[in-house]
Amino acid sequence: MDRELLYVIFVCALLIVPRWLQRFRLPAPLACFAGGMLLALLLPGHKSELIHFAAVLGIASLFLFAGLEVNLAELLAQRGPLLRYLCVRSVAIAASTWLASWVLDLPWQPALLIALAVLTSSTGFIIDSLDRFAMDARERFWVTNQAIAGELLALACMFVALQSDSVVSMAAGSATLLALVVAVPLAYLALARWVLPHAPGSEFSLLIQIGIVAAFVTDRLGVEYLLGAFIAGLAARQLQSRLPGFASEHNVTAIKLFSSFFVPFYFFRNGAQVPWSAFNLQALLIGLALSLVIPLRIGAVWWQLRRQGLAPLQCQRIAVSLAPTLIFTLVLAHILHTRFQLSDAWYAGLLIYAAINTLLPSLLLKTSFDLSADPAPANADTPPPPASQH
Repeated sequence: MDRELLYVIFVCALLIVPRWLQRFRLPAPLACFAGGMLLALLLPGHKSELIHFAAVLGIASLFLFAGLEVNLAELLAQRGPLLRYLCVRSVAIAASTWLASWVLDLPWQPALLIALAVLTSSTGFIIDSLDRFAMDARERFWVTNQAIAGELLALACMFVALQSDSVVSMAAGSATLLALVVAVPLAYLALARWVLPHAPGSEFSLLIQIGIVAAFVTDRLGVEYLLGAFIAGLAARQLQSRLPGFASEHNVTAIKLFSSFFVPFYFFRNGAQVPWSAFNLQALLIGLALSLVIPLRIGAVWWQLRRQGLAPLQCQRIAVSLAPTLIFTLVLAHILHTRFQLSDAWYAGLLIYAAINTLLPSLLLKTSFDLSADPAPANADTPPPPASQH
């Protein structure tokens, strides 16, 4: 069969079949991941640079979108509840790191990465999935901001863990990251001054380019594509008052649509990298054992939100929405397996755990296509969240 025709069939299947399976409450990323595993089984050793690059575009654009969703003014306005949330999360990460180090006899770096893989909500995936659930504005506000706050903490911890091999490595990595944080806003300003006047309407393509370049910089640092892309989105969001074109509502929507096209390739590629031999009884037991943490995670978030005066049903919906750890678990499990030689059983166990917690919102929450779903009641005793500025 003609190669071009094969690519067309493959792309159509990857974009249509997983979304069709959502009618059965199977999240599309899990279906794409399973498709990648199936390809690895049928065509062992098959690799495609085209799929790899599409996967990079997917993860970079998704975290670029996540960075664009960060509103520091809103985070600062809710700093009290969010700081308490981060304090509880920090204690949980520290305790989980110690437990992983003790049980598995690991150095603190891989133990910390395991803790992050188990506890970190997958912000990009969660934000991208919110439209599927019948949630009111207050629930969406708390889901988004708690996920973002937790992700910022996790990214900082991940950077420290991956750059702490030596003082020289930590210093060089920190200097490079600091240079990137300074360079990205300067790049936006330079493009706005010297390019945009001669190429009106090109903000979207320039934003994507900066996000991809920043993603490649952090990948070369060994801390994955997602950190650089997140920094690029965050910088564009904070420059909105000076450069409204980059983080405009139109561009944010366009980035979300762009990522929705390429993200399936990311999950497909990750599925194709998983060795089938890793899935055995031991991996299943590890995944189920890790899943015992899920009720604790949901309960901790529920308790904190109840203390802030939210209704029990709202607390439940927000806590369940924050359960998925999909992307962070995939990224960190791959790092642990390749860089720290984590066993195949633990690698697959982490993936099973991610699949279980990613399924929960689809199984427990009413979705936008549930025609009989009634919107969650708003809490009349609490004021509405600050309105988004984009």
